[in-house]
Amino acid sequence: MNELVVRLDPAARRELDDLADATGRLPEDIALDAVLDRLARESSAVRGTAESLAGAHADLLRRLGE
Repeated sequence: MNELVVRLDPAARRELDDLADATGRLPEDIALDAVLDRLARESSAVRGTAESLAGAHADLLRRLGE
C-alpha cells in the first residue's frame, strides 16, 4: 500500500482525534474510510455524467467511430 500524507489544520485534527476516540477507531481508519467514500461518490457521479453524454451524443460517437 502506498502512503499518503494529508495535512490537516489543528481544528480538523482535533475533530478527527475526538471522533476516533469516541468511536474506538484509529484516526487513519476514519480518514481512509472518508477518502474511499468520496472516491466512490465522485466516480459514480463522473460515470453518470459520461453515460449521459454518451447517450446524448451516441449518433455522433458512432459516426466518429466509422
